[in-house]
Amino acid sequence: MSWGKKEFFPQTPIIFFWQAAAGSRPGGALEAGAGAHYIRSRQPGARPCAETQQPRPNHASRKIPMQRRTLLATGLALLPLPALAQANNQQALLARAETYLNGITTLRARFLQIAQNGGSAEGTAFIARPGRMRFDYDPPEPLLLVASDGQFLYYDRELRQPSIVPVSSTPLAFLLRPRISFGGDIEVMGVQRQGGFLQVTVRRRDAPSEGSLTLVFAEEPMELRQWVVVDSQGRQTRVTLNAIETGMALPRRLFTFNDPSFFDNEGR
Repeated sequence: MSWGKKEFFPQTPIIFFWQAAAGSRPGGALEAGAGAHYIRSRQPGARPCAETQQPRPNHASRKIPMQRRTLLATGLALLPLPALAQANNQQALLARAETYLNGITTLRARFLQIAQNGGSAEGTAFIARPGRMRFDYDPPEPLLLVASDGQFLYYDRELRQPSIVPVSSTPLAFLLRPRISFGGDIEVMGVQRQGGFLQVTVRRRDAPSEGSLTLVFAEEPMELRQWVVVDSQGRQTRVTLNAIETGMALPRRLFTFNDPSFFDNEGR
């Protein structure tokens, strides 16, 4: 299942969809006013090659010490101790982010969305895990975005025109999974820490050309503050959250767009 094979709504800022083309780059930045910390993606360093030595006569039968043979057998000789510590630290950071995300049942927050061209919009976001999400844009923006029951609704209140696509065609479907894991079909492209923020960049392992999703967390306390969607053409859309609340009851009517009365209640 694809995360997106076309630009569904080219006239509006997109926070959910990949655009199909090659050459996306993972990465992102915290928007000024939302921490004002720039975080650069860092590609993993290349593994140093072993030194090439000239063969020596009469040493073909030289024995390798037992400790060195043990390290070679386990592969640890190829991983310097600082790199091993860094890998362990990265896994601990990812585990902490997973625990936080899986602990979210409901979330409500204000959001600021900034598109690649500088266009911006604000509104209120609702998440009810697993499976449901709603982005209610402030006037004069007429948009309403809702995810529920495996479907994703894009609704223009002015035109009273709905469009529906599979939730799986959206990168933020990752946040709606019953259990979130930075593994399996999800490839972690980078983990960075700076100024009290943790940034995790991921993409679909079986479709790397589709783009990337970067999640930015405040670390103390752990809290999702921003995400950056980079499409397959390298265009970024940033969404920053503030006034975040969790654990409240959210009415199901916010998400049940398959109910015939849903659109009657959403008119302006």
